[in-house]
Amino acid sequence: MQKGKIGVSTENIFPIIKKYLYSDHEIFLRELVSNAVDATQKLNTFARLGDYKGEVGDTTIRISFDEKKKTITISDRGIGMTAEEIDKYINQVAFSSANDFLEKYKKDANAIIGHFGMGFYSSFMVSKKVEIHTLSYQEGAQAVKWECDGSPEYTIEEIDKKERGTDIILHIDDENKHFVNKDEINRLLKKYCRFLPVPVAFGKKTEWKDGKEVETEEDNIINDTNPLWTQPPANLKDEDYKKFYRDLYPMAEDPLFNIHLNVDYPFNLTGILYFPKIRNNIEIQRNKIQLYCNQVYVTDSVEGIVPEFLTLLHGVIDSPDIPLNVSRSYLQSDSNVKKISSHITKKVADRLDEIFRNERNSFEEKWDDLKIFIEYGMLTDEKFYDRAQKFALLKNTDGKYFTFEEYKNIIKDNQTDKDKQLVYLYATDKEDQFSFIEAD
Repeated sequence: MQKGKIGVSTENIFPIIKKYLYSDHEIFLRELVSNAVDATQKLNTFARLGDYKGEVGDTTIRISFDEKKKTITISDRGIGMTAEEIDKYINQVAFSSANDFLEKYKKDANAIIGHFGMGFYSSFMVSKKVEIHTLSYQEGAQAVKWECDGSPEYTIEEIDKKERGTDIILHIDDENKHFVNKDEINRLLKKYCRFLPVPVAFGKKTEWKDGKEVETEEDNIINDTNPLWTQPPANLKDEDYKKFYRDLYPMAEDPLFNIHLNVDYPFNLTGILYFPKIRNNIEIQRNKIQLYCNQVYVTDSVEGIVPEFLTLLHGVIDSPDIPLNVSRSYLQSDSNVKKISSHITKKVADRLDEIFRNERNSFEEKWDDLKIFIEYGMLTDEKFYDRAQKFALLKNTDGKYFTFEEYKNIIKDNQTDKDKQLVYLYATDKEDQFSFIEAD
């Protein structure tokens, strides 16, 4: 058995991880499952390129827990690690970068929150001890176990492990024991992992038999590995978009329109945005856009990431250029995020213009519902205002719709005053103000 001390000058970095590194303890599961996805995708890439000649087999990631022992285990059949790799990636790289970072930012706790790639160490926010059991995909590799109890001391020893890949066993501390619970793990997986690109199993599917629920042999896969926004728009029908919307928002009415984002330059961005149907102003809800990074859920607090008026939309945005572990203030000042924000504005304006030009009747029918988004956008976003002038509509008292340009051409002969100014006559309620309208 090899014993060692993690090379950090801070005597004990773990309390700092617990306190500052992540703003939300529950994301430990997201981080560890994301790492398992990375390890699995690397193996699939090596197999595809011929660098791994063995049998890939079942690569499902499995989550299990033991309520008595208070453990949660995340198992993958990815590339695994050798003892040397554990020493490099777990004991040295992550901790030295953490140490440098803490020295630089120790006066600013907010800057520390998840600024750098230390996903594995989020496990120490909820654990009194963490074990890694791993066997590398490399031929002739020796399986090893790494163990650390939240102090800088760790041990590495050889073990007997037949299956390639990594098991991470978290011994959950008393403060966080509520996580060792089927419903709680289900909730976290549904929130953070429901669209991951590798199958994730949590327990077995159940069925009703003789009046009671019994487990079957079939894995309970909690995620959709090929969500709608990752598919080519040409392959999708209107009903596919509506079904996805109902999956995301089970209680909502069908949306007015959707916009499928698919950008690969100057950054990567995919997603589907929906204009929801709003019956009255009380129903306006922000934070219905979910932000993902490579199909991993990041946040639904998107103010500052998407333009303010688009926070009224619903849907999903996914970009590998948005960092996973970040504080809100960091996201809002990130240059990639700013570029993404202005690009989304352009795509939304382009799509509305396209619908207006190609399906004007449908656009007019929906205008009374759409105008809250478009007029709010024109008032709050100068670039959107410039684009939206082409499709923003006015409705006259006969219920006919005109663009600003069209209406100006209709009224200019009759409604230009002596100072060559156009005079627009405006009514807020054509029934209540009928006599004024007639007098004009």
